[in-house]
Amino acid sequence: PAGTGDPLNGYYQILQSPGYIVLLMEVFHDARIIPLDGSPHLSDSIRQWHGDSRGRWDGNTLVIDTTNLSSKSNFLGSAENLHIVERITRTAPDMIDYEVTLTDPSTWITPWTALIRLTQLKTKIYEYACHEGNRAMNGILAAARAEEKAVAEADKGRE
Repeated sequence: PAGTGDPLNGYYQILQSPGYIVLLMEVFHDARIIPLDGSPHLSDSIRQWHGDSRGRWDGNTLVIDTTNLSSKSNFLGSAENLHIVERITRTAPDMIDYEVTLTDPSTWITPWTALIRLTQLKTKIYEYACHEGNRAMNGILAAARAEEKAVAEADKGRE
């Protein structure tokens, strides 16, 4: 797994098999399966929530080209006209530069790029779950025990 050091945004795992790369995101339980076989993008009439991704190697950099996002998708106001180019480069044994360029002339005047440095982590990816209830559990149980105690004392008073 790799991450930015921000456990609230979860971790990423990159898996490679013959002909495919899989990008697994812990937070959204999302696995993007990206072919590396040089096949063309799907027809423009076929739209998907996360678009249609195709990968290729440019030296030691994995380049992922994504088009065909659904009109129901939404990334900072962009949807079906969004074109995403991701570049993933190992810069050290435990470091990866993740660079993404976003283009959508109907949303932004010019394409823009962001770079995120990911650090390899010696941890496992677990099922992501919202923990508000777990953090509040002490208070919830204390209140329940107080109610039970009040009912028991009231019952004793009636005997």
